[in-house]
Amino acid sequence: MKNPPSAARSRPRRVCFPLLALLLFTACSKGPPLPPQPYVAFVANSRSDNVAAVDLKQLRMVASLRVPRPIEVKARPASHEIWALSSTGAAYVIGFPDLRVAKVVRVGASAAMLLFSSDGREAYALDPASGGDLVFLDAGAGREVARVKLSPGTKFLALTPDGNTLVASETDADRLAFVDVGSRRLLGTLETGKAPGPLAVLPNSSHVFVADTGEKKISVADVAERKLLANIETGYMPTSLVLKPDGGELFAFAAGNATLVILDAFHDDVEQNASVGEGPVAALIAPKSGTLYIATAGDGNIMALDIATRKVLASTHTGTEPRALALTPDERFLVVADAGTSSVALLRANPASLVTTIPVGARPVDVVIPDWLRE
Repeated sequence: MKNPPSAARSRPRRVCFPLLALLLFTACSKGPPLPPQPYVAFVANSRSDNVAAVDLKQLRMVASLRVPRPIEVKARPASHEIWALSSTGAAYVIGFPDLRVAKVVRVGASAAMLLFSSDGREAYALDPASGGDLVFLDAGAGREVARVKLSPGTKFLALTPDGNTLVASETDADRLAFVDVGSRRLLGTLETGKAPGPLAVLPNSSHVFVADTGEKKISVADVAERKLLANIETGYMPTSLVLKPDGGELFAFAAGNATLVILDAFHDDVEQNASVGEGPVAALIAPKSGTLYIATAGDGNIMALDIATRKVLASTHTGTEPRALALTPDERFLVVADAGTSSVALLRANPASLVTTIPVGARPVDVVIPDWLRE
């Protein structure tokens, strides 16, 4: 017997309705991207003498702390403190969540290159105006405990991952200095190429790479033996270095050229040269996604590069002079300090896209986002 017309018409509706519901549910479940969690970005504004605290969920500045000529901001490990380093010779300690300057720690006549031990108990900084001194600080007590005399013109500092050795670039003397952290004494020096600058140390603390900013080379040294292992020809004068978290590859940038040099860090040779934006000045790697983010001050862009495939994922215009980058701890968002526009730009990290810009103060030069959430 034939089905009645009403029954014949009802069957397609029973099949299509669940399908339509599924499609609607899928579309609705995707929704807009989730907003940032209430992380706080701390921004050093060198010309307005302040550190801005920016709530990334509310997308606004929630505090402005008076710090004269801030040049760096660092989160002290195992604490809720931000240390803002002033070129006038002090570190201003900002507490969280109250967002106030709790104390001021003297470094010397000047200050540069702030580092912390992994447990946050000690801090290290350079005092260039005192002839290149390396200053040891008790971070908890907020006082100086030792000082090691280095040569004038010492400009860069690195701590080996094992926490045992501080390596300093004595730029004007064309050499590296090695300082024992435990005894707080100079172990020795090593001649490198011309004008050694930024440093990168392998995760096992065995080798240190130094950008010879006065020539087209990167020097490689054995940390324990204080011995020069190689001078790698790069074809460009390197101005900054970024090491992959596993230590397998080193990325060298030349600010005077739109060039990225990729090196095999295990075999000390050049793998590839790549074109990037004009004037690369800062870069960082997102460990989870394996993405390299590059700030190019010459054109105001942020380039996202897939390290594994070497493909450019995105190039996003964020301002006129990006100077520093920081990822949110969940790696979902990237904050760019743009010195030219006196603001920070907030980008979705994957895929890289601009969300908004937030005014913070005159000439922001550094930014940090600790793994703390604001209620």
